[in-house]
This record gives sequence, structure tokens and C-alpha cells, in this order.
Amino acid sequence: MRTGGSGSAKLSPAACGGGLLCTAWPPPAPAMDCYTANWNPLGDSAFYRKYELYSMDWDLKEELRDCLVAAAPYGGPIALLRNPWRKEKAASVRPVLDIYSASGMPLASLLWKSGPVVALGWSAEEELLCVQEDGAVLVYGLHGDFRRHFSMGNEVLQNRVLDARIFHTEFGSGVAILTGAYRFTLSANVGDLKLRRMPEVPGLQSAPSCWTTLCQDRVAHILLAVGPDLYLLDHATCSTVTPPGLAPGVSSFLQMAVSFTYRHLALFTDTGYIWMGTTSLKEKLCEFNCNIRAPPKQMVWCSRPRSKERAVVVAWEKRLMVVGDAPESIQFVLDEDSYLVPELDGVRIFSRSTHEFLHEVPVASEEIFKIASMAPGALLLEAQKEYEKESQKADEYLREIQELGELTQAVQQCIEAAGHEHRPDMQKSLLRAASFGKCFLDRFPPDSFVRMCQDLRVLNAVRDYHIGIPLTYSQYKQLTIQVLLDRLVLRRLYPLAIQICEYLRLPEVQGVSRILAHWACYKVQQKDVSDEDVARAINQKLGDTPGVSYSDIAARAYGCGRTELAIKLLEYEPRSGEQVPLLLKMKRSKLALNKAIESGDTDLVFTVLLHLKNELNRGDFFMTLRNQPMALSLYRQYCKHQELETLKDLYNQDDNHQELGSFHVRASYMAEERIEGRVAALQTAADAFYKAKNEFAAKATEDQMRLLRLQRRLEDELGGQFLDLSLHDTVTTLILGGHNKRAEQLARDFRIPDKRLWWLKLTALANLEDWEELEKFSKSKKSPIGYLPFVEICMKQHNKYEAKKYAARVGPEQKVKALLLVGDVAQAADVAIEHRNEAELSLVLSHCTGATDGATADKIQRARAQAQKK
Repeated sequence: MRTGGSGSAKLSPAACGGGLLCTAWPPPAPAMDCYTANWNPLGDSAFYRKYELYSMDWDLKEELRDCLVAAAPYGGPIALLRNPWRKEKAASVRPVLDIYSASGMPLASLLWKSGPVVALGWSAEEELLCVQEDGAVLVYGLHGDFRRHFSMGNEVLQNRVLDARIFHTEFGSGVAILTGAYRFTLSANVGDLKLRRMPEVPGLQSAPSCWTTLCQDRVAHILLAVGPDLYLLDHATCSTVTPPGLAPGVSSFLQMAVSFTYRHLALFTDTGYIWMGTTSLKEKLCEFNCNIRAPPKQMVWCSRPRSKERAVVVAWEKRLMVVGDAPESIQFVLDEDSYLVPELDGVRIFSRSTHEFLHEVPVASEEIFKIASMAPGALLLEAQKEYEKESQKADEYLREIQELGELTQAVQQCIEAAGHEHRPDMQKSLLRAASFGKCFLDRFPPDSFVRMCQDLRVLNAVRDYHIGIPLTYSQYKQLTIQVLLDRLVLRRLYPLAIQICEYLRLPEVQGVSRILAHWACYKVQQKDVSDEDVARAINQKLGDTPGVSYSDIAARAYGCGRTELAIKLLEYEPRSGEQVPLLLKMKRSKLALNKAIESGDTDLVFTVLLHLKNELNRGDFFMTLRNQPMALSLYRQYCKHQELETLKDLYNQDDNHQELGSFHVRASYMAEERIEGRVAALQTAADAFYKAKNEFAAKATEDQMRLLRLQRRLEDELGGQFLDLSLHDTVTTLILGGHNKRAEQLARDFRIPDKRLWWLKLTALANLEDWEELEKFSKSKKSPIGYLPFVEICMKQHNKYEAKKYAARVGPEQKVKALLLVGDVAQAADVAIEHRNEAELSLVLSHCTGATDGATADKIQRARAQAQKK
């Protein structure tokens, strides 16, 4: 937005060609007559104006009254369905559903092939809801693409639909149905469909004269009129309500209107009165006699956001009336059949030729442009205009504002008023005035001015005829920039959306990246372009843009039936965890396995393996694993814990006799309980080890079989627990049980070396503390392990007396260590001195502690000194 301005120099009297003496003071008020020509007062407190948004060029072949019409709020699209189900229409004429932008640009047109439609409406996501007579609701996109459908229930199907309303709540978009049985059914959110049948109205035998939906305390209600009575339906009760202060003589209510915020309600009676009050029907705002008893075509609220809702717009065939709390009304003549669209801050009115916006003049605009206004903003605007003319009056206007201390307020008024202007030339004029006023303020924060310039540039761009989104500033702020971008994307206006993101410098993930992802999802739907070209174009445009998921785009391609394109797009996805699930969904499991293996993520590999196992037959599954060593290894690990039989089959298929033998060894301990079964499993393992040419493992397995048989025989003959003991433990158990000969025979049978057998017997006899038998054993023949172990074992059992017996028999090389073990430090010192071994001397010296060993320590030190002299 080019805002113009006066530059950075401060204004001085000389700059204006003179000073305060050049003209009378105070200066005359600026004239705004031409600007306020279309202002219409409603009482003393408000003005309303109507200006043209677009000159419609949609070339309608029928009047709006002959069509079902639905227009989305916030400058949304318009849907028209020519109604061929009327009796006067030819039965052979099929209806056509047309969707236009707010400027009349065609967006979609399709021949209606389904059943009769009762009502049309737009959801908050700008999806078109078509409520059919049979209770089915068909949902279409902005470009006429069918999205989904849902039913309002069997009761609605049986009784048919008489009337329907599409409404909006904080939960989403809802649908309310009036059936042929004069019962109401509604769902407050079609995105999460939960049907609710409303209570029956007592004595209702015909359709209500009018009805609407209300939202109170986060709950949707139905308000309906039957003759002079009003009924309010909630989820459990039907209650009669009476509007306070209603004029007498009412025999019927002809029309209802709920405000955009659901705070206020208007009722049109057959007496020509319009009652306005709160939706709770506990407070009356005002009542107006329009002197027209004919039922209006439409009645909607027209109010300023965050202000008192005080005006209702009523439309008949040729007349439009704005009424409120004033005794007078504003009336317009309608040259064409028109349709009203309630908005947050006004009413859109479109016909075959024009599209206009009627609203209450904002406060800032009223203060600046009102005739004879001396508001700060009005004076500042005039000062800027005079400055451009190089007139000294600019200085006079500016001095008046500064003397009153209202320059900051004047700048803010101009900025605010610029936001509410539809014409760019008026926006620029007001922003120039604000920029001009800022030059004379030392500390005016520029944020509001800069933000308004940015917002207006965005608004002017989307208001363009070819875009057709006539948002006001208030609507834009309520909608937010993110929702506006979503709506541009929905209209496939990707370049404009990207330009707005770049202009506003939005983060890529929220802006450009997200829009490019939507563009790519749309690109994959272009089936007239080859897969290779589409994939290349998407990659060239997106590259490594942060926040873009190629897997999401590939999923959209797969949803469109373009599997090969989806696979090509997944090649650009850097995250394997995102590639694999979609490949599995596309039944490209082997490719998914390759991707999972490349990722190195074992959990991902396991996921694919289990999917493959369920998808392929056993043989194909095993063959697939043979070509993937890593996958095969992981699957074996899985089978070891979960599926042992499958693991055996894997080893058999691969002729892996070594692993097969190990498998049977483990199985003999884990799966078999009977000794015969365990021995049979070990025999199978031994055969496998022989086939694997592992004679050591085979012999060890055969020895284990012999040991098992022997252990069973020992249990039968001697009692006790022998089964599953190791060979050493078996020998030890026999010795502990006093069966020395059996132990020696077992040692001979299994060729236990003498050293190992002596250790086993020594340890067992010491544990039994059978010192007599131990001494006999030590003298049976020369010990193959020496006698130092005897000393160590006895000391471990705290028997120094027995230990000393064996210390005397220890060989010279271990004599010192044996003597130290039994605590004879002095004799150990003598032996060490005799051996002249420095290591033994140091060992003895380390055991010398206290005064008792002082003489021994001195003896060692003297021996060391003598050795050094030599």
C-alpha cells in the first residue's frame, strides 16, 4: 500500500507560505459533504451506508427467487441450484448446481443427478452442504468436487424433510431438520456427527410458520412459532416462551432472525411489528412498526462488531428496510430480486447485476467525515490536504490539534478509519494524513500504522474482482490471516497466497511451506500429466523446503489412484519412518522392507516383517528373508522369543545344521520335561552337529546324553537331586553324600583330569569338615595340585590347625605364601632370607604389623642390607 506522506521535515508556518496572521482563527471545519452523500441516519446515534462491492457478471438465466441460494459469510462463495422440483417446472429439466465467487466469477458447475434438495448451506470450512428430501446430506467442495455424504437418520428418511437450516456454532457447522412428522432432528457438528432428536411440540399438526436455531450455553436449541405461541426446544424439554413487551394483537409470527453472535433475536409479526430482544427472550431492546403486514422474504441483523446490536434489515420483493431503536427507518428500493447475507459487521446484498455491502458507519469514519466535524482526525485529514496544496491553512489546522493535545488521537483515528474504507483512494488519503501527523509526534509507535498498511494491502488484493473475497477489516481480524490463506488455497490461488506470506514474512512452516504442500497435493490430481513430470515439477518447486512432507503428498497421489507417482514422490522423503507406512498401505511391502533396512531402525524393520508375514505365504516370506540378511537376523531374534517352531523351519530351509543343533539343545531344556524326550532332542542335536562337521559339539552333546542317563540312574539308586546338575556338581554331590567310589568312577568315565578331580574332592571334603578323610585323601598319592590349595581351603574354613599340617608339606617355591596364610610370619621371614628372594622378602615385610613383628621386620631389613653389600 502506497500511503504517500509529507516527508520527514516538520511543518512550520514559513513552509505554508505564511504564519498564523495570514488568516482568521479558528479555521473553518473541513467539508465532507460529497463523502457522506450515501450516509443514512437511523435516529440520532447511528448512520448506515451502502456501497457497491462488485458489478456482477455471472449472466444468470433465472431469477434468484427460482433458485435455492446459499452464500457463505466472510465474503464467501455463492451457490445456486435451479429448483426443477416445482410443479410449474418441466420434469425433464435436470437442475444445475452453480458455484460462484462473491464477484460472480464461476468456480464450478455440475448437473444435479441426485434427489430433490430442500436446502443449501455452507460450512465454516467452505464446504457446500446439500440437504435432500430423503435426509441425506451431500457435501461438495468449492470447485464442485464431491467430498462425502451422511444421513440424518432413519426417521428422517421415513418422514422426509420439509425444511432445513445450516448453522454455525463454536463447535463447527450444524444441520437442523424439520421432518414431515413435524419433528426436529439436529447435529451441532457435521464433522463429528451426533444426531439428536428434539422433543415433540404438543399438538403440532402442521409446519410452524417460522423457526430458527439458537445457541445458548454451548447448546443448540430450536425456536419455533405456532400461531401466537413460541416454543423453545432443547435436548430434553419443550417449553413455551413469551417475548416481553410484545405489542398486543399478534396472531402469528412470520419471520425470525438471530444475530451473528447469537445474542439477539428479531421477530416479525402479522401485525407488522418487529420485536427485537435477547435470545433468552427475557429482555426487550425495542419494537418497530413497519406498517407492512406482508411476510418478508428475509430478515437479518446488521450491527457493528463489539457494539450494541440495534438494527435489523428486512427485505421484501422491491423494498429493503433498516429498522432499529429509532422511530424512523431507512428504506431502499430494490430494482431486482435480491438476497441478503448476514455478516459480522453488516449485510451483503446481491442481485443479478450488483453486489453491495450495507453496514453501520464505524465510529472513526463518522467522527472524521461527519459534516461540520471538528474531531481531531477530521482536522488532521484537512491539514494534510491543505499541506499538499501548499496552503498555510495546514499549519492552522495542525496548531489547533496540537494545542488541544489530540494529535496522537487524530493519527489513531485516521489509521482506524482507513481500515474501514473500501476504496483504495480513501485508504491512501487517510493513511497519508496519519503519516503526516506522525511527523509531529516524537514517540508515536509505528506498529499500528505499519500493520494497517500491510492489512489493507492484503485486503485490497483479495477484494480484487478476479479473487472475489470482499472481506472487511473487522471480518479479516476475526477470520485471521491463517484462515484467509486456507481459503485462498481452497480456491487454488497459490501464487497470491505465497505472495501474501512473503509480504507478511510469515514463518515458512505456517506460510509458504504449507501452501506449497497444498499446491503439490493439487498437482498430483492432474491426471493429464505424466507421473515423471509431476514428480519432477513438485521436487523442483519444493526441494528441501522445511515443513513439507513428501509422504503426505504421496498419500494424496495414492488416494487419486496414482500409485507409481506416489512411489516416485516417496523417493524425495528423507524420513524412512514416513515412507514405510505408506508403502505398506500401497502393498509394496518388499520395497518397504528395503527402506526400513536402509533406515537402520529395527522397530521399523520388525513392523514390515510382521506385515510381510501376514501378507505372503510361508515359502515366499522365507525366500524374501534369505535375500535380506539383516531382516533375517532380526526375524530370528524375534522367533527365539515368540515362535520357536518357525525358527526351526528357517534353519531347515537354509540347511543351517549348526544353528539347528543349537536349537535342539535349547529345546531339550525348554520344551521337554520327560528324560526320554530330552535325550531324543539331544540325539537330534548331535546328528545335526555331525552334519555341520562340528565333532566337538557332537561329542559334547553325546556326553550330555550319557550324563543325563547316569543322573537318572543315580536318582533311582541313591535318591536326592542329580538331574540337570553339571558334571562337576554331580561329582561334588556324590562326594558330599559319601559316595567317593561312585565319584571316582564317574570321573574316570568322563575323563575328568586328576587336577580337576582333586580340586573337586578337596573342596567337598573341606565343606563337610571331614578333616580325617581329607588327610587320608592327601596321603593317597602325590597331590597333582600341590599342597598350597589344602592350606587355603583349611584357612577358608578357619581351621589353622589342619592348615599347618599341610603348610609343612608345601614345596619350597610356595613355602613362604603357605606360612603367611597360617600366620607364621617369623618362619616365613627365615625361609625368604634363606631363599634370598626379594619378592618373597617384600611379601613378608608387608605382613609385618605392630610391635610383635618388629624384630622380624628388622631381620629382613638387615638381610637386605647385607645382600646389597655383597
